[in-house]
Amino acid sequence: MDIASLSVGMHTASLQNQVGVAMLSKSLDTMEDTGESMIKMMESSVMPYLGQNIDVSV
Repeated sequence: MDIASLSVGMHTASLQNQVGVAMLSKSLDTMEDTGESMIKMMESSVMPYLGQNIDVSV
Protein backbone atom coordinates (compact mmCIF):
# COMPACT_ATOMS: atom_id res chain seq x y z
CA MET A 1 0.00 0.00 0.00
CA ASP A 2 1.47 3.33 -0.97
CA ILE A 3 1.39 6.59 0.98
CA ALA A 4 -1.15 8.31 -1.31
CA SER A 5 -3.81 5.63 -1.00
CA LEU A 6 -3.24 5.42 2.76
CA SER A 7 -3.68 9.19 3.02
CA VAL A 8 -6.91 9.10 1.00
CA GLY A 9 -8.23 6.26 3.14
CA MET A 10 -7.47 8.09 6.37
CA HIS A 11 -9.08 11.28 5.06
CA THR A 12 -12.20 9.36 4.05
CA ALA A 13 -12.45 7.73 7.46
CA SER A 14 -12.00 11.09 9.17
CA LEU A 15 -14.71 12.67 7.02
CA GLN A 16 -17.12 9.82 7.77
CA ASN A 17 -16.43 10.26 11.46
CA GLN A 18 -17.11 14.01 11.29
CA VAL A 19 -20.36 13.47 9.41
CA GLY A 20 -21.49 10.89 11.96
CA VAL A 21 -20.77 13.22 14.86
CA ALA A 22 -22.61 16.10 13.14
CA MET A 23 -25.66 13.91 12.51
CA LEU A 24 -25.71 12.69 16.12
CA SER A 25 -25.46 16.27 17.34
CA LYS A 26 -28.40 17.32 15.16
CA SER A 27 -30.40 14.32 16.37
CA LEU A 28 -29.67 15.24 19.99
CA ASP A 29 -30.85 18.83 19.40
CA THR A 30 -34.07 17.56 17.84
CA MET A 31 -34.71 15.19 20.73
CA GLU A 32 -34.12 17.96 23.27
CA ASP A 33 -36.64 20.21 21.49
CA THR A 34 -39.16 17.37 21.37
CA GLY A 35 -38.65 16.69 25.07
CA GLU A 36 -39.15 20.33 26.00
CA SER A 37 -42.38 20.55 24.04
CA MET A 38 -43.59 17.29 25.60
CA ILE A 39 -42.89 18.65 29.09
CA LYS A 40 -44.88 21.81 28.31
CA MET A 41 -47.75 19.73 26.96
CA MET A 42 -47.78 17.51 30.06
CA GLU A 43 -47.67 20.52 32.40
CA SER A 44 -50.64 22.12 30.67
CA SER A 45 -52.66 18.89 30.79
CA VAL A 46 -52.38 18.57 34.58
CA MET A 47 -54.35 21.78 35.26
CA PRO A 48 -55.50 23.04 31.87
CA TYR A 49 -57.59 25.94 33.26
CA LEU A 50 -54.99 27.21 35.70
CA GLY A 51 -54.34 30.91 35.15
CA GLN A 52 -57.09 31.48 32.60
CA ASN A 53 -59.60 33.10 34.99
CA ILE A 54 -59.02 35.82 37.55
CA ASP A 55 -61.58 36.36 40.29
CA VAL A 56 -61.37 39.99 41.30
CA SER A 57 -63.48 40.97 44.29
CA VAL A 58 -62.79 43.49 47.00
